[in-house]
Amino acid sequence: MMQEVCCSTIETEILPMNPKTAQGKKAKPTRLSAYKAKRNLKTSPEPPAKIGKKKGASLAFVVQEHHAKHLHYDLRLEVKGVLKSWAIPKKPSMSSAIKRLAILVEDHPYEYKDFEGTIPSGYGAGTVTIWDSGTYSVDDLDARESENSVIRGLKKGAFHFSLHGKKLKGVFSLVRFKEEKNEWLLIKKKKD
Repeated sequence: MMQEVCCSTIETEILPMNPKTAQGKKAKPTRLSAYKAKRNLKTSPEPPAKIGKKKGASLAFVVQEHHAKHLHYDLRLEVKGVLKSWAIPKKPSMSSAIKRLAILVEDHPYEYKDFEGTIPSGYGAGTVTIWDSGTYSVDDLDARESENSVIRGLKKGAFHFSLHGKKLKGVFSLVRFKEEKNEWLLIKKKKD
């Protein structure tokens, strides 16, 4: 089952932080190659395709409301200097009874967590505002271990995390559909 949102789905993988190339050989793609290829960063106000450096002890998350061809919400989790990103066709819910489709899209630069503005015509054209933001962790682990847990979960196809935002609070899970690599469900855990 594929649902169209403003962003096309792509296959993503976790690549090395600093791919090294021998002189004269073609460079390997970086984790932000797909992001850069889809945008004209000379005319778009979106942040440049740069991998961020960890500055704090906590990990950032953001949910951006994106008024593109179709209104949707972009969930972004900080992982190893980039934002792993899912396009969610409907507003995320605090109800454990409501599951939301979440389409895994290309990684975004860390600076995108603060981005608000209007993307000109072309890929993702429309207005982006921050709907919610804050920090996240996995089982109260430190940032490094939380990131490693998310990376393992991305490979496995399921992981959970605690959001500490203004609107979204508590434990959520992302679970991949077995037949579709980029289609996930965002699920709020029931309170104990």
